[in-house]
Amino acid sequence: MGFWDLFRAEDINKGFLQYRNTVGAILLDVRTPEEFSQGHLPHSVNLPLQKLSAISSVTENRQTPLFVYCQSGARSRQAVAMLRQMGYTEINNIGGISGYRGKVER
Repeated sequence: MGFWDLFRAEDINKGFLQYRNTVGAILLDVRTPEEFSQGHLPHSVNLPLQKLSAISSVTENRQTPLFVYCQSGARSRQAVAMLRQMGYTEINNIGGISGYRGKVER
């Protein structure tokens, strides 16, 4: 990763498509329950960043493909780092829902 990659925003639309094409993948929304209830990507699981240590309630398999998003991409970046420290290996930060162009669920 180069210096300028730190400022490159993830494309949540491409990430969501990649999630849909990945067998056994989990879409993880790390926003608060209140934010989640206002609209989330279809089929996503809400696990707020502050409760990420409970990831085993979502999956215990550390090779499960995880696609992580939040509002802007900042919390999902933090979540990716935390999940890696916990031993999860297939983690994709897809950025922030603020850039999503599809339909959301409520």
